Amino acid sequence: MQKQYLILLVMLSGFLSATAQIDTTLLRRNTKVDSTKMNMDAVYNRPFLQVGRTPLGVGGYAELNTNYAATDGISEGLSFQMRRMTLFFGGSLHRKIKFMSELEFEDGTKEINIEFAAVDFQFANLFNLRGGIIMNPIGAFNQNHDGPRWEFNDRPISATQMLPATFSNVGMGIYGKKYSKQWVFAYEAYLTNGFNDDIIANEDGRTSLPAVKANRDRFEESSNGQPLFTGKVAIRNRKIGEIGLSYMTGVYNKFQDDGLILDEKRALGAFAIDVNTTLPKLKTFITAEWAWINVNVPSTHATQFGSKQSGGFVDIVQPVFKKPLWGFPNSTFNVACRVERVDWNVGTFAETGTKIYDELFSVMPAISWRPIPSTVIRFNYRIQRQWDILGNPPAKTGAFQLGISSYF
Repeated sequence: MQKQYLILLVMLSGFLSATAQIDTTLLRRNTKVDSTKMNMDAVYNRPFLQVGRTPLGVGGYAELNTNYAATDGISEGLSFQMRRMTLFFGGSLHRKIKFMSELEFEDGTKEINIEFAAVDFQFANLFNLRGGIIMNPIGAFNQNHDGPRWEFNDRPISATQMLPATFSNVGMGIYGKKYSKQWVFAYEAYLTNGFNDDIIANEDGRTSLPAVKANRDRFEESSNGQPLFTGKVAIRNRKIGEIGLSYMTGVYNKFQDDGLILDEKRALGAFAIDVNTTLPKLKTFITAEWAWINVNVPSTHATQFGSKQSGGFVDIVQPVFKKPLWGFPNSTFNVACRVERVDWNVGTFAETGTKIYDELFSVMPAISWRPIPSTVIRFNYRIQRQWDILGNPPAKTGAFQLGISSYF
């Protein structure tokens, strides 16, 4: 690990030395806003620093926050967290060939991940080829997850603890867009390496898609030789907003080894719908995502491993004050609220016919200040209730968070 850090530091120092020799008048930021941009464009729709006349673009963002939470009156006190720092590197190798990468450092250097590193061949608006480490487009948050874009310090629970947020795999596929006056139609379809048995063999004690993120071998080979398919279609009206439908499916278990049959093929399927819109008069921004998951769980597993899951969130953001303030001409204050619910085990007990719980409900009001569009200071308060599998009285959690997130 120390060797990896050394290599990274050498690369960064070399890059910084090179940029230091460039006249700063040649540096510019790409911050154009385009009403045709969609969630699928999030990987490129970021502020980049273009280095002179070179094809290289660099950028990134950082997130830090404080946490004070108590569950049923028990608290571990106040703590500070450097949640993540993410670096972007990309460039145009040709007017029809682009490369983009995203390197993320979480909790200092507790985790280092390449979340995206792909080459795009742009043949036409409706047909393009992408290959490399790809973010599977299930829902919208998995692709459009940059911290500075959100008014909340925490990522949605449904996107992180039910769906595997920022889930990426090695693979390839096609994508494209069709423009027609005020409308934009888009699609994506990829085949990648996928899940493994960690879905039902993990420390969470439940069916868990996010548990598979710990499997780093997926960037080298498939766990069972079966590709994971992820596809999405989306429609955007330039004045109204966007709606997307996505589906992900594949075999997750190792069903054979050297020709010896170990088990039947066990598949999973995840379907998600996402919506975002802005109310024209009030400028209220609304974004929502909901997902349903089905997993073929062996009958030998305990009831706590559910075969069906569902959950999602709704964010409402209302600008309340937009005037020059303290030297920031586009300063904006927002009030916001996130409502989210997750059910990790949809169904009833076979023995009694009563409801299986293992679910969570949360409401999180927020206040945020954006001195500039790419930087946000945000204060959140979480009110959360979480039930165990039997539906006993819920664990009650209250949490204060003050954080900063900014592109750089």
